[in-house]
Amino acid sequence: MNIPSNLKYTKDHEWVLIDGDVATVGITDFAQKELGDIVYVEVETLDQTLDKDEVFGTVEAVKTVSDLFLPLSGEIIEFNDSLEVSPEAVNSDPYGKGWMIKLKFSDASEVDDLLSADAYKQLIGA
Repeated sequence: MNIPSNLKYTKDHEWVLIDGDVATVGITDFAQKELGDIVYVEVETLDQTLDKDEVFGTVEAVKTVSDLFLPLSGEIIEFNDSLEVSPEAVNSDPYGKGWMIKLKFSDASEVDDLLSADAYKQLIGA
């Protein structure tokens, strides 16, 4: 299982890449394996400001639909439009082409609440 050490993680199986005050967010390799074949990614919160842990979208797999929870408070500034055509990128490249949103976060202290790669490995028993 791929759990890059340069990323932060949430208990909801999302990964976060911090670059200044912008966070790129997607779901982890573990999450995409649990969900199975992803057929649709929906994010209708572009340009909205949401609080940490609010639902920002959904991922639809063949067997289930799962909510996506915002890992940090802030404004959603970009959606990965390529997922509209190729949602399977979340399965094949969850940390690259399968990223979902970019977020301009408003409270840097919330970053400290995210899990390290080692803590995430413990959470999922890897």
